[in-house]
Amino acid sequence: MKAGTAPSGEELEKQIEQLLDQERFDPPAKFAENALLNDPKVYEQAAEDPVKWWAGHAEDLHWFEDWDEVLDDSQAPFYKWFRGGKLNASYNCLDRHVEAGIGDRVAFHWRGEEGEERDVTYAGLHRDVQRLANALKDRGIGPGDVVGIYLPMIPEVVVAMLACARIGAPHNVVFGGFSPSSVKERMEFSEAKALITADAARRKGKTAPVKPAVDDFLGELPSIETVVVVKNAGEDVAMTEGRDLWYHEALEAADAECAAEPLDAEHPLYVLYTSGSTAKPKGILHTTGGYLTGVAATTRYVFDLKPETDVFWCSADVGWVTGHSYIVYGPLACGATSVMYEGAPDYPDKDIWWKLCDRYGVTIFYTAPTAIRSCMKWGADYPARHDLSTLRLLGTVGEPINPKAWVWYHLVIGGRRCPVVDTWWQTETGHIMIAPLPGITATKPGSATTPFPGIEAEVVDEEGDDAGTAQGLLVLRKPWPGMLRNLYKDPDRFKETYFSKFGPTTYFVGDAARRDDDGYFWVIGRVDDVINVSGHRLSTAEVESAIVSHPKVAEAAVIGQTDEDSGQAICAFVTLEGERGGDDEMVAQLREHVAKRIGKLARPKRVVWADDLPKTRSGKIMRRLLRDIAEGRELGDVTTLRDPDVMSQLEEKVAARRDEADA
Repeated sequence: MKAGTAPSGEELEKQIEQLLDQERFDPPAKFAENALLNDPKVYEQAAEDPVKWWAGHAEDLHWFEDWDEVLDDSQAPFYKWFRGGKLNASYNCLDRHVEAGIGDRVAFHWRGEEGEERDVTYAGLHRDVQRLANALKDRGIGPGDVVGIYLPMIPEVVVAMLACARIGAPHNVVFGGFSPSSVKERMEFSEAKALITADAARRKGKTAPVKPAVDDFLGELPSIETVVVVKNAGEDVAMTEGRDLWYHEALEAADAECAAEPLDAEHPLYVLYTSGSTAKPKGILHTTGGYLTGVAATTRYVFDLKPETDVFWCSADVGWVTGHSYIVYGPLACGATSVMYEGAPDYPDKDIWWKLCDRYGVTIFYTAPTAIRSCMKWGADYPARHDLSTLRLLGTVGEPINPKAWVWYHLVIGGRRCPVVDTWWQTETGHIMIAPLPGITATKPGSATTPFPGIEAEVVDEEGDDAGTAQGLLVLRKPWPGMLRNLYKDPDRFKETYFSKFGPTTYFVGDAARRDDDGYFWVIGRVDDVINVSGHRLSTAEVESAIVSHPKVAEAAVIGQTDEDSGQAICAFVTLEGERGGDDEMVAQLREHVAKRIGKLARPKRVVWADDLPKTRSGKIMRRLLRDIAEGRELGDVTTLRDPDVMSQLEEKVAARRDEADA
């Protein structure tokens, strides 16, 4: 779509309605003709021998030593892939490309939120990664030592991750939007030996101090012996002698060459903490060989990536698994050129994404349904300002996309010519699991379609039997290379969370889903107490714990409520101490309190004041009933409640709030 005038709102709605009636979208003929995969037999080949299929993709990587066995399933669910093989993720992302003569290729077109630009080449990354790796080694950090990373969306975050991978130090990246207390918690759980952070971060024209906030808790973490500070915003910050060092000075002082450490395929690559159904976050552990195999293969084939000509942009933050897999490891392993943007999608204006797509000639764009819905709200005039004709494929990630948003994306951003790959996967799976192959699969708005070749997914009932076309539970029947290997230092919780419901050979996803007559998967949402806000998973227990820590709060129950903008929004039912009543000022206090304890993304969108909460006779809060009230659904069975009258009282309160909002 070249820059021009957007259709009127009425005309656009008419076009969207027409496309919604279409139901199926075949791959464009020209796209399919030139796609890397365009023969449906690929699914049969993978299904015949999935282990052999994945081994073929592993051979595309560089190995210092070949593996003895592709899959060791003798201790299920603690699977091992490419047993005995040795490789290095940093070498695969950098050295082999430099050695192949493409060191001058741009790895990242980086854009700062104030308009600064840096083109970071593979050779440039290779240089800085080696120096930072040596700086870490000089501080006694080596294989197995966890390094925390708390940085904004700047190239140094990639350097930090690959430097850790180079020396075998698992990295623990924390999303820059999380509060310092969340950083402390994750560093404490992982017993991090070093932390790489920044003086400050920029967001929407404002500068927020980072190092001073980190300093507030570092004294309570004796395991952290080294703090590397990136001078990102030019702020003066206190530096503790013997512990702290500036990133740029560390690079200048370090030796220029650092050989990549040959690591076992099962050597830990990173720990990434994600919310669980308890207040304690889960440390998802990914290892090297299988993870890199999975992200490289899915980057190449789900996005039909051609590194010589494509410019890839995944708009996620590196602090989430999407950023790990499809900003850093997947694209770099494939030798791709990517875009990295520091700022928000509406700063300095609501057309910044499309301006950058035009500026850098982006061909593949991967973003979240939440962001697409925001763009819809802002209007088609913003993308119409820019030439988007270089785009040839669009992707979505984070939560199920509603059909109207899918069609708007296809129509307004893709100009009707771009396949849309709606991808389903998790932090735990490491890489994309269910998605169309754009040169083969006919797509249906709202469906992630079918599993990637080599993946076996099913929808089952509570007993584990095939649910047919009825709604059921999504499970994965066979191991895959990129799967989490464990929960960091918590193997019992790993088994209990993922492999207790249907046995050690069936991974329980935790999502509800259905499968239509064509075998297409429609993922509906979480079945446990985890809320998916804009693709970011937060546990109800973690948010409840933050709310209850407020001195005026007696009790709280948190649920995820369907939300047009974010997929799910946090709705909190709160009981205050004594006879105290809630008001708008108290709502603001609670929201700010949660933001400080967890981060802004965890702030409740709705607060309902409750004299009591629906509980069973054993004291368990029935969040299912709270979800029914919040969504306006007919209540299920309330006979097990200690006080059934609580429900009618809450229904009245929620109805009153709904009426106020409508007014």
